[in-house]
Amino acid sequence: MTTNAFLADCRARLAFDLLSHTWNAVVLHSLRDGPRRPVEIRERIGGISSKVLTETLRRLQFNGLVDRLEHSGPSRVEYRLSPLGRTFLAPIEAVGAWAFEHGDEVMAAQEAAEGP
Repeated sequence: MTTNAFLADCRARLAFDLLSHTWNAVVLHSLRDGPRRPVEIRERIGGISSKVLTETLRRLQFNGLVDRLEHSGPSRVEYRLSPLGRTFLAPIEAVGAWAFEHGDEVMAAQEAAEGP
């Protein structure tokens, strides 16, 4: 990787932007086992409002990471990982593993920086 890999118009920055949105990785990970209705996603991950979930799903759909499935009947919309979205699970899981291994160190550094 060259030093130009992180310029504003590079693909690496695109991936980091996708990872940096608070809910993107969480919502993608919640869809790993198959399609879900928005209410099921909210129940599974918790702590996200309907508005923020809708914005996140639209952003993920715009970026080609999820597919929106409309079924007949009232309020029968589901979301699933697209093939591209499924390829993004490995980096999400790698970051999650890093956080599990080093999270205590990060929190200790934050507490030390805050001082007494």
